[in-house]
Amino acid sequence: MSLLDDRKNAFENKFAHDTELQFKVESRRNKLIALWAADLLEKNSDEAENYVIEVIKSDFEEAGDEDVFRKLSGDLGDKATEDEIKTKMSELLAVAKSQVMESSD
Repeated sequence: MSLLDDRKNAFENKFAHDTELQFKVESRRNKLIALWAADLLEKNSDEAENYVIEVIKSDFEEAGDEDVFRKLSGDLGDKATEDEIKTKMSELLAVAKSQVMESSD
């Protein structure tokens, strides 16, 4: 029974670790996308910091990325198309993953 318990614990630990990494990656992506949007909106550095917080908070409204996308799309208006926002979110997800993986080594 000990072997099964060990495997169970290993799977639970891996799941917890993977979930934590995914949360960190998505949070980093949200920060990066918020800074990108703040630049398009011509916000100063203090306004940009506050905007980052707004975007990160918007991610807690529902599961998935739609809440962040809606926030950005609504705020950016005609400064970026839906496709541009989605493309930038995908690009920055890869950047965020790379950054998080580097910092966790």
